[in-house]
This record gives sequence, structure tokens and C-alpha cells, in this order.
Amino acid sequence: MKKVILLLWVMAIQVPLIAQDKKMDQFIDDLMDKMTLQEKLGQLNLSSGVGNLKVITEGEGRADFIRQGLIGASQGRKSQEIAVKESRLGIPLIAGKDVIHGHTTTFPIPLAMACMWDLDLIEKHARIAAEESSVLGINWTYSPMVDISRDPRWGRCAEGAGEDTWYGSQVAKAYVKGYQGDDLSKPNTIMACVKHFALYGASEAGRDYNTVDMSRQVMFQDFLPPYKAAFDAGAGSAMSSFNLVDGIPATGNQWLMTDLLRTQWGFDGFVVTDFTAINEMIHHGMGNLEEVSVQALKAGIDMDMVGQGFIGTLSKSVEEGKISMEYIDTACRRVLEAKYKLGLFEKPFQYFNPKKAKQIVLSDEHLAEARNIAKRSIVLLKNDKQTLPLKKKGSIAVVGPLADSKMDMLGTWAGTRKDDKIVTILNGIKNVGDKAEVLYAKGSYATEDPFLLNRNKKKKDFIVQTARESAKMLEEAKETAAKADVIVAVLGEPRAWSGEAASRADIGIPECQRRLLKAMLATGKPVVLVLSNGRPMTLTWEDANVDAILETWHLGTEAGNAIADVLFGDYNPAGKITATFPVSVGQIPIYYNHKRTGRPIIEDFKFTSKYLDIPNEPLYPFGYGLSYTNFEYSDIKLDKSEMGLNDTITATVTVKNTGKFDGEEVVQLYINDPAASISRPVKELKGFEKVMIKKGEKATISFAITAKELAFFRKGLSYGVEAGDFNLYIGTNSSEVKEAQFHLKDSADIME
Repeated sequence: MKKVILLLWVMAIQVPLIAQDKKMDQFIDDLMDKMTLQEKLGQLNLSSGVGNLKVITEGEGRADFIRQGLIGASQGRKSQEIAVKESRLGIPLIAGKDVIHGHTTTFPIPLAMACMWDLDLIEKHARIAAEESSVLGINWTYSPMVDISRDPRWGRCAEGAGEDTWYGSQVAKAYVKGYQGDDLSKPNTIMACVKHFALYGASEAGRDYNTVDMSRQVMFQDFLPPYKAAFDAGAGSAMSSFNLVDGIPATGNQWLMTDLLRTQWGFDGFVVTDFTAINEMIHHGMGNLEEVSVQALKAGIDMDMVGQGFIGTLSKSVEEGKISMEYIDTACRRVLEAKYKLGLFEKPFQYFNPKKAKQIVLSDEHLAEARNIAKRSIVLLKNDKQTLPLKKKGSIAVVGPLADSKMDMLGTWAGTRKDDKIVTILNGIKNVGDKAEVLYAKGSYATEDPFLLNRNKKKKDFIVQTARESAKMLEEAKETAAKADVIVAVLGEPRAWSGEAASRADIGIPECQRRLLKAMLATGKPVVLVLSNGRPMTLTWEDANVDAILETWHLGTEAGNAIADVLFGDYNPAGKITATFPVSVGQIPIYYNHKRTGRPIIEDFKFTSKYLDIPNEPLYPFGYGLSYTNFEYSDIKLDKSEMGLNDTITATVTVKNTGKFDGEEVVQLYINDPAASISRPVKELKGFEKVMIKKGEKATISFAITAKELAFFRKGLSYGVEAGDFNLYIGTNSSEVKEAQFHLKDSADIME
């Protein structure tokens, strides 16, 4: 009876879906029968000129191209009106934008939000981003970025979830679910675009647009799972990456875009290139524009972002027999299907709702959620002498180049900001700590390097420093600090120093900022270092000399209020870093789940794998983060010590709050396979629970371990488990853990 009920339930779901697919197929068949070759190529052209004409983003030039059906994706109501009302076939445009961490209401950068370890809130942020962007004409976002990155020099690590494969996969699913909801045709959902496919986070030397080279084993085990998780969650589109994969640019890589993505993984959405990625294949040595355009289309690319390769060369390639219409028709169909799923053919203007926009964009509800998410993204890195939380009385000196800088609160990819709503850290401290006297001095510029100081500034806004001015700012900060009971030094990186095209070889605090910090420490007064930045930094000196360090990242519109909530103890920080902080850039790439070496460190033995001048261990390990309270872990209890392929082992640990504050703790589960057919990592994250524990109370946390948690890509890339002993770890971060062992009796292949 149960089987019959299940079958009827499945049929109830599948029959409408099949009918919907048939209706869509028939609609697109009829439409494509009417389309000319140029109109089909137009669907593959994202908001660019035609042929050798320059890129057009606005004005009558672009309007004329849209009118001729030569652009398939672009923004703006006027453009949509021309496409629907004035082009021959009335095909609507799809409108994409980099909605990376909120639209107008700006949330913390993705790396910061990952530090919440709260998938529901990550999904909720994406839902709000979809609601705000969809009423302003956007129905497609170039997000989530799910690239795994083990190199903090890479500026775009700010856009991802960090270094861990398993956790990155969970975050990827949350983003897709938040953006797309349960029905893409609804006017408050937008289509996700998973990027950068694939492996972009492994760019050599942490340099943007650089090459990538790795084994298939590392690809499948460590870097590809988050992409697959996003596609399995239903993401409607993907974006190709700039880098090489197996020596071939991803944009022209048939194994990647067709064999893996479509045939093996079953992805049925469309693939857009990154900005001019087809053209950049020329620099990789793949041929001229006509040749690389053919290669990209055959590989499985459906839309050319701004490069004009498809619209400008493919008609000639068809005439010369270098590409068949089958490839163009397939790509065109995929783009039209996306538009159909978004409801654009029936309601092409449903994503323009100015009346609703006034109600929800930057609404009190959205700002409150931005503040909530921002404070939960903060990580307490150090708190000696119980320096924090601060008291809301006395006098507080707030110093530093980032203390009162609105735009630097937003971080990378925040082009839709509203300046008047941004709360700086200085203003946040004044708002929340209103019973204290708050003093302020800038103290220094962010750097003495003219290029970095003026990066992304217009010429009219360029700053020209003088030694006299710098000395005066420092002196003002000293005078301000002398009047205060406690000092809050806000240092780090301006927003222009992280994100795309923002790789840095030196990821430490610039010398002029450190000079300011040293001057503050010289007062002998308590100093709190508040970091505002877009990546893990090298903080060895700061960690050794400052009593309290708060990692606040770039937190968005409500940054100042959220940081003040934590500084004054209105919220007890519970964030945990998802990217390792190195002692030195010399350790990079650095990540917790590394493989073992045959020469581990042995004390007083020379020939082991170690540095001569620094430790092997990082400054702050993956999963690290303190609280204003303390947590004590019991030993791990297993309900059994041996399991079969269909069994479950339950691991239980009790966590006690031994401090003076109620607090949340992220309890982390790691597993290690000590003996396998290939070398395995020292440990791998396999689960977590975030729990609130009141002071003096305990919480019991249990994890269920099945064969799925033990599976990996074995030799030849088969996926499965191998019998043997396993080590299980539960703790507060990847380094501080309790340990237990169990045995798996059998080996087997497992469905991925």
C-alpha cells in the first residue's frame, strides 16, 4: 500500500511537470521556426555591440540592436519595452546583475556571512536580495560564487564561503534556494548563476585571471562538489571561468561544459561566459576570434558576455561550414527556456514594480535583518584580560582610517548602495553606546602607497599625502586617545583592496596603520583592534601585542550598528572563520584539510617537513572563533564502535557553558580516514550544529555518521567507501577537538 501511495505521489508531481515541459518545448519550437540566424545569435549576445562595433550599454545604439533582435540579455525597462514592442518577434530580454551580497540593502560579503555557520540566514539574505532586485527589473544574478579558495591573496576569496568543500556545498545550496525559491516564474524570485565554472579559486599565486593546474583527483574531491551541489539544488544557469582546466580554457573546454556538466551531472540550464572570456581564449593561444567562438559554442557555451564573438563571427562560420546550425539552435533554445521559466514571455514587465520597490527596498525589516546577519558574521579572534565587551560609559576614542568611511563598510560588489543609509563604525558606536563620550580621530590614511590609496578613485578625488599631514593626523590621534578610557582602533583594508582584480602579495596591516596602532598601545590604555577587511590577513604582530581583536570584515549597510552590538555585549559573538589565517604569506596556500607528509615534524630531527623561520601551524585555524563566554567539551560517546554499510553510528558530546554570558557555540564534526587506497586529508569537516547555551548550562549534541560521510573519490575516480578504521573528531575548531575511533566493516561503491 505504501508503494502505491508513493507512486501516486510521484506521478502527481511528475505529470504536471511533463505537461509543462511539453508546453514549453512546443512554444519554443514554434518561436525558433520563425527566427532568422541573426536573431538566434542575438539571443546568445549579452548586452554588447555587433561585430566590430564597440560595446553599447545605453543610448540609441543599443536600442537599435535590441530592436533588430540582436541582443538577448540587457537591463532596463526601456530596453525591455523595445524588445517586446518593437522587435520583429517580441522576444523579451533577460536582465542580469552582480547581486552578490544584497541588492540595495547590502549584507556582509559572502566570506563574512559564511562565518555565521547559519545556512537559514544565508538563504534568507539571498531571499531578500531576490525580492529587492526583482522589483527593480533584475531577474538573473551572477551569484553564487562557489569557488573553493585556499589562498587569501586572491581578492575574490571575499565572494566565496572559504576553503572547505563540504561546507561550501551547503552554502551553495542555501544561496540557490534563497534566490530561486520554489517557482522561478514568481515575480519575487531570480535565477541563480553558479560561478566560476570551474576551479577559479585555485588561480596560481593568488593572482586573478591566472592559470590553474590540478589533478582530476583534486578536482573531484576538493573543488567540484560545491558547483554540483548548486546545480543539484536547481540553479538555472552557470558562468564559465577564465582559467585553464586540463590545459584548455574553461570557456572552450568540452569535457568540462558538456561531458561533465551536462552528460554526467545532468545540468539542463544555460551557460554564460564571464566578461569577454571567449576573447581571452585568444591570449591562451587557442586561435583568432572566429576560431575560439566556434570552440566555445561547441564546448557548450550558450551566451557570450560582451565579447561579440558569437554575434560577430558565427554567421560567417556557418556559411563556411565550420559550425553547424545544430549548435546554435541548442544554445538559443537553452536561453529561451530560461526566459520561459522566468515567466518573461507571459509577463515581460513583471520584474518592474516601482510601487512595491518603495515599500521593500531598504525597508526597516530588511535593514534589521542586515544588522542581525552582520553581527552574527563577526569573529572574535582574541580577548585577553576580558577587554571586551566595552562598558557604555566613560570615554571611548575611536581612531583609524576605516572608522568613519561609509563606502568601505560595503566591501566588493556593492554597486547599488544608498550612501545615506550606510552606518559607519564611528556612528554605530555613537548610536549604541550613547551613554559614553565618543571621541574620534582618523590617525592615518589606509596606506602610504599612492597607487593603493587612490585605487578606484576618480582623479578629482585623488589624495596626495605629505609627511607633515601624516604626522599631524597621528598627533591628533594621540591627543584624542589621551582623553579616553579605552581605544577602538579600526584598521584593515578599504573595499577597493579585495574583490575582482584585487590580489595582494602583502596581506598584512599597512605600516602607517600599524604605526597608529603602536602609538595607541603606547598609551597603556586598553586597545581593541577592529578589523575591516575582505580576506584573511597576516596578523602575527597584532595578535602578539593587542589584547582584543575583532574580525568584522566588510559588513554592509548596517556595519556600524552591528559592530557596536558586539563591542558593547548586546550580542555575544559566535562567528567562526571559514578560511585559515596564516602566520605568513610564505605558508600560502594554507588550509586545514591538507594531506599528510611522509616526513612529519619530529622534535630535534632536522630532516622533516617544516619551515626554519616560522611554525607550520596557522595563526588562526579553520573553524576558529572565540566568545565572551567559555565552552567545555566532554569526551565523545559512540553508540557503537563498528558499523556496516547500512548502519548509522551516533556520536554524542556534551558542551557546558562555563563562563558568565549566554552564548552560541558552533560544534564541529570532522572525520579522518587514516589508511586508504589513496592518501586522505588529516581531517575533513562532515557536519556542525550551532547551539545556544545559557551560562552554567549544558547542551548535548549528537551527530549521525553513515557510509555517506566516509565516501571519497578513489583511484580512477570511482566514488565509494573502504573498510577500515576511522578517526572522528568533535570540537570548537579544526585544531581543538576531542577524538574517538570506529570501524567500517565493508567496502562499496556509493551514489554520489
